[in-house]
Amino acid sequence: MPAPSDRGELAELLADAGFVAAAEEAGELLARAAGDPEMLDALLARRLTGEPLAWITGSVSFCGLEVRVDPGVYVPRWQSEPLALRAAEQLPANGVAVDVCTGAGAIAKTLMARRPEARVMATDLDERAVACARRNGVEAHRGDLLAPLPRPLEGRVDVVVGVVPYVPTPDLALLQRDTLTFESTLSYDGGQDGTALLRRVAADSPRFLRHGGALLLELGGEQADALGDDLGRLGYVDVDVLRDEEGDVRGIEATRA
Repeated sequence: MPAPSDRGELAELLADAGFVAAAEEAGELLARAAGDPEMLDALLARRLTGEPLAWITGSVSFCGLEVRVDPGVYVPRWQSEPLALRAAEQLPANGVAVDVCTGAGAIAKTLMARRPEARVMATDLDERAVACARRNGVEAHRGDLLAPLPRPLEGRVDVVVGVVPYVPTPDLALLQRDTLTFESTLSYDGGQDGTALLRRVAADSPRFLRHGGALLLELGGEQADALGDDLGRLGYVDVDVLRDEEGDVRGIEATRA
């Protein structure tokens, strides 16, 4: 059956297939197809398998910016936008920031747009992500967390921010339908309690952060409490738990003393 060219009918079809934001997705698919019915059929067929919409349309909106997302690259989520905006607030106009596990480079691109005179770098272990981030104009380095950063940056960074994998390994099976059918566990698996990479970034950041520099990490559940002792031992102060409008924990911010 051909894909309907009417937005309402297409949205109804997507809703029946279980997609929550059906109307918005219908609009994006129609815009990408640009009136080509055969292309629309192909795009819809891909989406109905559960393939991420951003891979199909080629981009996603993040903090008001269009961010290119190549197939195979972690798709930035709107839930990460407050973390990116908070990091931009903490970054001096001519400061230095590092976006860890950058993926497509959404947070780094946001920092660049809001602090155009600052130097913003990013890292990621995935070669595809690094290539995609670079296509988004980001200075991206391939490597494990902070390891690929140049040594002259030690003690000079104002902000370290990241959406590192923080889903507890036992909870991977609870992720949304089809997530791991297409996306890699590399983007999600944070170890037994989800804090393995969070702890590593917290431990490695003081080498690069200047005194008074900020560490901002996305996390969830009780992970902020679990990191508390580590942050204190590592010399962080003014630890603040970041919550969304519904009061759910979304991140943590700490200052290097």
